[in-house]
Amino acid sequence: MINVIVAGFRGSMGQKTVELVKQTADFHLVGVYSPHVTELQPQKYGLADDVQVFNHLGTEMKSADVWIDFSTPTAVFENTKFALKSHIHPVVGTSGLNEAQLTELKALAKTQQTSGLIVPNFGISAVLLMKFAKEAATYFPDVEIIEMHHEDKLDAPSGTALSTAQAISEARKAPVQPEFKESVKGARGADYQGIRIHSVRLPGYVAHEQVLFGGAGEALTIRQDSFNRDSFMKGVAIAVRQVATLSELAVGLENVLN
Repeated sequence: MINVIVAGFRGSMGQKTVELVKQTADFHLVGVYSPHVTELQPQKYGLADDVQVFNHLGTEMKSADVWIDFSTPTAVFENTKFALKSHIHPVVGTSGLNEAQLTELKALAKTQQTSGLIVPNFGISAVLLMKFAKEAATYFPDVEIIEMHHEDKLDAPSGTALSTAQAISEARKAPVQPEFKESVKGARGADYQGIRIHSVRLPGYVAHEQVLFGGAGEALTIRQDSFNRDSFMKGVAIAVRQVATLSELAVGLENVLN
């Protein structure tokens, strides 16, 4: 039995994750966490009597084996640091961690001898998109990324788009960028090592990404679509079951896919 705490349990992904844990035979929901709740009775949130509701980080959380984080970009760093210090394996789906924070968390995981997993996207299709894009980049160095998400997503670009850009930049020899003038600032999108990333935030979308490659007289588009949040739950379950088998704090669901 894997004892689980879900952080950010009142959000869309948090609610789906709580239901996943409740319905999975070898998972046991021992707690949920949000600093914004004042009512600590589990019945108020449709939870069993033995589930603890937390609004602060404390030692009473240490009964958990895995900490699943779907909180906010401003809270995820401290949450993950707390989990590692408490020897709880973090499975982090919240985006917003910068390179310095990742470096610090990886060092902390090593010191605490507690493995974890940072997951830019739990969708299997998104993992495959990143893999295929990295391979294509060796042949098509001219590339742009468009990521499209729901209107409530708080950060831009998405963690998936950044991870895709990082993978592409490792594989390609960057072409010389032509000079251009933006008549409206930002029209060409964000610039990650010469890779343009465009973020869309609209109602009706969930999570979608296109990687556009251009070459002489041809083009290649790689696209993935997550039409509902249920599509992420298979990846969440895999991560929860496999995170303890890792030897470090790793980035990417591909680290636990067989």
